[in-house]
Amino acid sequence: MPTPDPRVDDYIANAAAFAQPILHEIRLRVHSGCTTAEEAIKWGMPAFLYKGKLLCGMAAFKAHATLGFWQREASSGDDSAMGQYGRLQSLGDLPGKREFTTQLRAAMQRIDAGVTRPKAAPRAPLPMPPAFAEALAGAAVAKAHFDGFSPGYQRDYLEWIGEAKRDSTRQQRIAQAIEWLSDGKHRGWKHEKH
Repeated sequence: MPTPDPRVDDYIANAAAFAQPILHEIRLRVHSGCTTAEEAIKWGMPAFLYKGKLLCGMAAFKAHATLGFWQREASSGDDSAMGQYGRLQSLGDLPGKREFTTQLRAAMQRIDAGVTRPKAAPRAPLPMPPAFAEALAGAAVAKAHFDGFSPGYQRDYLEWIGEAKRDSTRQQRIAQAIEWLSDGKHRGWKHEKH
């Protein structure tokens, strides 16, 4: 077994008490079934790599843990909680050891064969609310920033404005959007780490 990643140790130690044995067991099973698996932290959660490719990952939340194989053909269970096994709340919720090993080896074989996860189809563009288009037309700097943003950042503004149920809320959001866009800020700018 490669050297355990101390960040994974810390993650498990800081998980809720019910989740710790689940995470320990997943870790043990991965290393038993794939002796070359390397540990990492991906998206803030423990992950296991095989030949440098993401094999599977686990996570712990307030009331459940999750396990998901990255390289899999189809879901083998409940996808309602990030992983394909649903909300793991006890060791008994894990798949059987034999089933786990079979799925682990199948994921390894897919990596060996060069199979990759299919990319998600691009999302259809959202329509520009007419009132927002009019406001942008009157604010050249804001429009230039909006036009220069990635489709995802543009979508954030379009969804936010489009979700407003009342016209007064929509107008407030448009005014706020023009202010932020004039400063070159995307909609989630407040949540960035400085």
